[in-house]
Amino acid sequence: MKDTEILEYDVAEFLDNDEMIAEYLTAALEEDDFDFFLSAFDDVVRAKGMSNIAKRSGLGRESLYKAFQPGSKPQTETILKVANAIGLKLEFSPN
Repeated sequence: MKDTEILEYDVAEFLDNDEMIAEYLTAALEEDDFDFFLSAFDDVVRAKGMSNIAKRSGLGRESLYKAFQPGSKPQTETILKVANAIGLKLEFSPN
């Protein structure tokens, strides 16, 4: 029997431009699962650099780690600060 090696996959390693990040977060939001969206937002923050986003948003690194974990309930202000630090704006459109 041959051993199979399982490699870890970290989507954050592939989120390397703003268009891709915007599409990724939009797709995650369309899943209508807030925990899934938080997980995707965490992927983006890690892709951009947790320390960098913490500094640019004025939030602590620990706060960022906690804010985007499944089951957390981050304040809207936190999401807006981080989106701004990432370089994204939130938009609404009719269905």
